[in-house]
Amino acid sequence: MPGDQVTQDLQAILRSMKRAHLALGPATADLRRDRLKRSANLIRDNHQSINKAISADFGSRSTYQSMVADLVTTVKMLEHSAEHLETWMKPEQVESPGPGMEAWIDQQPLGVVGIISPWNFPINLAFGPLAGVFAAGNTAMIKPSELTPATSQLLAELVPAYFEPSELSVVLGDASVGAAFSSLHFDHLVFTGSTVVGRHVMRAASENLVPVTLELGGKSPVVVADGFDIAIAAERTLTIKTFNAGQICLSPDYMIIPAKDQDRLVQVSKDFIATSFPTLLANPDYTSIVSQRHFERLVGLLEDAERKGATIINLAPKGELPFDAATRKIAPHLILGVTDEMQIMQEEIFGPLLPVKTYTDAQEPLHYINANPRPLAAYYFGDDQTQQELFARHTTSGALVINDVMTHASIDALPFGGVGASGMGAYHGLHGFRRFTHAKPVVLQSKDGASNLRLRAPYDNKLQAIQGFLES
Repeated sequence: MPGDQVTQDLQAILRSMKRAHLALGPATADLRRDRLKRSANLIRDNHQSINKAISADFGSRSTYQSMVADLVTTVKMLEHSAEHLETWMKPEQVESPGPGMEAWIDQQPLGVVGIISPWNFPINLAFGPLAGVFAAGNTAMIKPSELTPATSQLLAELVPAYFEPSELSVVLGDASVGAAFSSLHFDHLVFTGSTVVGRHVMRAASENLVPVTLELGGKSPVVVADGFDIAIAAERTLTIKTFNAGQICLSPDYMIIPAKDQDRLVQVSKDFIATSFPTLLANPDYTSIVSQRHFERLVGLLEDAERKGATIINLAPKGELPFDAATRKIAPHLILGVTDEMQIMQEEIFGPLLPVKTYTDAQEPLHYINANPRPLAAYYFGDDQTQQELFARHTTSGALVINDVMTHASIDALPFGGVGASGMGAYHGLHGFRRFTHAKPVVLQSKDGASNLRLRAPYDNKLQAIQGFLES
């Protein structure tokens, strides 16, 4: 069967890479740095063709957005790891367990890491994990998304020009190839995508006891405290909600604001969009929805919400359509009066639609967030330090950003990942190095073997000392 052949071919690639990894032995700092620099050079040398491929895949993708989020951020991640890896690699000394003994923790590479990357940031989420994978001394296989075929094909063509097949390989194919890929006996598997697919990936990996890092997204809330300037909250939220047309795992999925601020939110949102995007359909700064299926899904979410009683606020410039099938562009929308029965509050939106809930009691946002699956990020707008700390203590999310949205994702010193339904495991910077490293304890016994002798029979002459310890 074709599916069996695909699996066999993938297994052959992985076996070859594992043999090469073992034959080489632990990668030196120089080799790790070289792999990281080659990854960065691949992006630098080919940034124009990469930008063109991404734009072709989306239909229209803002060049600036691709440069910032897919290319520059990724290069910085790779270069950050190259700069710090020798410090990260050093064995960690621990307190001596006894006279004459030594103990430390070796940072050992795992082996071959599988990376299943999504379509929304096809370079960042394919090469970003390599910052940790290569720094830790591993090699990798990447399965990029079939929804960005031009970019995926370009990666498959470029990688062999910069890497040996034993170092980095790219596997192309549809969801069936992705399923076969996730069933391989990797030393670690990274998946970025939906919670639904994440469950399948984790189930497949568990058959081989392959550890996984899952970055799954979810419904990330924005909470605005009573008294905070709603204009600032709206502008900073809509900045990210319109970046990549909201097709970001960290994009705000709904706002919770004081009921008295709803009318002002509508007005300041209209003003902000009019300033940022005086036109949408012909504007190269505004990105299209990646596919017809996703476009129809988002329009369907709007229609479902309206049927169930929501008020739809179209933020498109005057005279422009709220959405256009020809360009697959959807204007930013506010959805007021949402309820949990609406589909838009039941699934991750991944588009420029922003549901708005209101509250009159300051405890309502906490209760609502905690009654739902834990999000990849939570965003809190409020200047009172006590209330900031209260929100931080009483909500659980992959990350928390105060008075802004998504800022944490570009800070290499911070771990990036989810919790609960929004994922498991984290990477970026040192945290990526640790994620893809086995912290191996090593003990050097003393010459007299004292700790071994205390376990050796007969025990009669040792029992009194043990009893004395327990009774002291």
